[in-house]
Amino acid sequence: MSLNNSSTVFLDSVPSHASRFQVNVISESHESSVAADGNTDPPHYEETSFGDETQNRLRISFRPGNQERYDNFLHNGETAKTDASFHAYDSNTNTYYLQTFGHNTVDAVPKIEYYRNTGSVSGPKVNRPSLLDIHEQLAKDVAVAPGSASRVANGDGVPGEEQTENKEEENQSGAVKFGWVKGVLVRCMLNIWGVMLFIRLSWIVGEAGIGLGVLIILLSTMVTSITGLSTSAIATNGFVRGGGAYYLISRSLGPEFGGSIGLIFAFANAVAVAMYVVGFAETVVDLLKESDSMMVDPTNDIRIIGSITVVILLGISVAGMEWEAKAQVILLIILLIAIANFFIGTVIPSNNEKRSRGFFNYQASIFAENFGPSFTKGEGFFSVFAIFFPAATGILAGANISGDLEDPQDAIPRGTMLAIFITTVAYIAVAICVGACVVRDATGSMNDTIISGINCNGSAACGLGYDFSRCRREPCQYGLMNNFQVMSMVSGFGPLITAGIFSATLSSALASLVSAPKVFQALCKDNIYKALQFFAKGYGKNNEPLRGYLLTFVIAMAFILIAELNTIAPIISNFFLASYALINFSCFHASYAKSPGWRPAYGVYNMWVSLFGAILCCAVMFVINWWAAVITYVIEFFLYIYVTYKKP
Repeated sequence: MSLNNSSTVFLDSVPSHASRFQVNVISESHESSVAADGNTDPPHYEETSFGDETQNRLRISFRPGNQERYDNFLHNGETAKTDASFHAYDSNTNTYYLQTFGHNTVDAVPKIEYYRNTGSVSGPKVNRPSLLDIHEQLAKDVAVAPGSASRVANGDGVPGEEQTENKEEENQSGAVKFGWVKGVLVRCMLNIWGVMLFIRLSWIVGEAGIGLGVLIILLSTMVTSITGLSTSAIATNGFVRGGGAYYLISRSLGPEFGGSIGLIFAFANAVAVAMYVVGFAETVVDLLKESDSMMVDPTNDIRIIGSITVVILLGISVAGMEWEAKAQVILLIILLIAIANFFIGTVIPSNNEKRSRGFFNYQASIFAENFGPSFTKGEGFFSVFAIFFPAATGILAGANISGDLEDPQDAIPRGTMLAIFITTVAYIAVAICVGACVVRDATGSMNDTIISGINCNGSAACGLGYDFSRCRREPCQYGLMNNFQVMSMVSGFGPLITAGIFSATLSSALASLVSAPKVFQALCKDNIYKALQFFAKGYGKNNEPLRGYLLTFVIAMAFILIAELNTIAPIISNFFLASYALINFSCFHASYAKSPGWRPAYGVYNMWVSLFGAILCCAVMFVINWWAAVITYVIEFFLYIYVTYKKP
């Protein structure tokens, strides 16, 4: 290939070769013709060759002339290095300057593989290297391996040094990698089907009613679905490494936003561990109450059981991702059996004991009575929403371990969106079924039956033969509003629901305990906050963040001491909503700015939907708790200013 820019062109007669790449640089201005008449030194030419005859070695040949200007170009066998101050030609002279931003450029023929969608049947999609990837490799004086230069010149190689090193390390070390089912779908479903499904959803239906309860579920799903679409779009835009949500945000909006939201997101996952463990401990304490085996009192028993549980979970996490993934699959099977057991229990005829506790099977009168809201003192739509919303926040459980996925670009969109759909259907089905079978208040006494001829108070239970009117004057222990173990009572076999609660809470706690250190480690590796560099070190073939595990353990233990689930849940909702708002905004920002590097392969995406999702998240934050939202955004702003000022 020759560059011909003037009338005085000297074409070098070089025999053509099928695998040879050649650049001839010639004089380009009109002065060259004048200089040629009065100067005995002919024009200078540079030839860069990648050929088989040189054994794939980078070679520079010089034409007659002043060879001293090329002395800064060093040749060491298979290695070619360039000095940062080296320029092949001075831009002030009449010569053609064959460099861009100080780097020699090699233009490859466009390849169709770079422009395919991820789901194309025509062939696999190839990731395009960015200019930054190419320039970084040249700037680091990386040795050109035999044959690699010609592959990059032809567009077949991957010039990104980190990608090559990562793939080699993975192949050599035998690191465990997961597909979209085990790595994303299973993990997201387990995290979404958490503590709220079994021990808070019935209470939410009792407070908000079936109508508003389903609306709360759909509103939560709207937020998570839009965030899922934005996450999928960002994940299919380029190569995704470890770091999950932090990596997606920092590479789209920059380290200023990524550093602030990454820190908050990791902290939210650490607090989520405490929430799930407290939910597990609540169930154990309820079992201890039934058998009169309390250790101290309910609150301190929750703290003791929660502390022991989080230590065991820490041991499983430290054992490695492979063991953690196996435990997740077993827990999912138990969870699915427990959910099926609940639906079977709703059609099994109720007995006198269950009737006294408010369960009458499917009744139209109960459905009608429970359809509208009946908020108790201090509760409202958004306060109940704040307690439920953490149940939907497991959508990034798969993305958070992006570095452990075989193909994050395919696994994250497919697994995340399918998990949202399946879990939403399950939540709505459980809410409707429990609302149509169980009354809001029940005494639990089989003596509260109504004798024929006595006036009825008009409630659904009264029409079915029970008088629970004294629950209006004094607190009762059973019914949707009072008993957190309603699903266990309704089910066909109670212990299976207990096993499901253990499975849901422990699996969600385990997923959060893994996610928080992974995100935090990626944040520390980027060295955005100098003081946190200590936590960047990984151990073992999977680069496990053991130091991050210990930090997450300390944070979780601190919140377990609160021992109150309804207090911890709104805190988590606030931080997760902030994270989701920024993920949606980053997607909108990249689209609206028409960034040349923004070409997501995920088709189901619209930037205005992402903007709506970001605004919705911010609005819900302020409606739930305005002062907590203000504190969250002040923290984000402070971290943003810090990173902008320090410029790490």
